[in-house]
Amino acid sequence: MIKTFKIIAVLEGFSYLFLFANMFITKNINLDIYKSILYPLGMAHGVLFIAYLILALLVKIKVKWSINTFLIVCAASLIPFATFYVERKYLKNGNI
Repeated sequence: MIKTFKIIAVLEGFSYLFLFANMFITKNINLDIYKSILYPLGMAHGVLFIAYLILALLVKIKVKWSINTFLIVCAASLIPFATFYVERKYLKNGNI
């Protein structure tokens, strides 16, 4: 489960960045491209976001994270690049 959470954390971070890139770059280039890419990227990011939060809860229960650690991990899903930080600090360095 922890390995799956690591993968989802990285994928969620990349999907967030791709969504921002699509929003900022293609919106000004061509409206049709923007609309055709936005839905699949948004859907993928939404699914990964929900999976990230569910897996964070399951890992919290399994590893017995403190409430502060759990809230930091959950808040990281809202900030660009923060899931990479969580993956590195809380999941990779032997804290689990």
